[in-house]
Amino acid sequence: MTVLPPAAPPALRVMDVEDVSLDLPSPYPAVTLVESESPFRTLVFPVGLTEGTALAQAMRRLESPRPMTHELFTEVLQRARLEVIAVRLVGRDNGNYLAELDLMTPQGSERIACRPSDGLILALRMPVTAPILVDERLLEGQGDVVPLGGG
Repeated sequence: MTVLPPAAPPALRVMDVEDVSLDLPSPYPAVTLVESESPFRTLVFPVGLTEGTALAQAMRRLESPRPMTHELFTEVLQRARLEVIAVRLVGRDNGNYLAELDLMTPQGSERIACRPSDGLILALRMPVTAPILVDERLLEGQGDVVPLGGG
């Protein structure tokens, strides 16, 4: 019986939200992430119209006259002493990106699955913007990428 060693954690690349744009006739905005360091690869993926608007507002640090859902959730996290310490894009399944919020709680670190758009918005809404980490395999092709975990 051959025992295989556990899979190595994926290499994670730090990325920045460069743009949220709507190119007609597409009904969906596209988010563009760019690596913070060389080789400055990009990752572009669609999000819902509402999420694209919320992301554009978070990028510009615009607040609504009345708190929108992500603004409210950010306030709740802060009051509960929960901090978003990173958002991770960890996989792709049938063209849909998979993400996790990396939280610091009074009891320690927690990871929670989330939609990439929600994670990005919350990361940008934190008092200190949380880093965006992307599994390098997502930058290397278009097929499915199974999350390896442990990053």
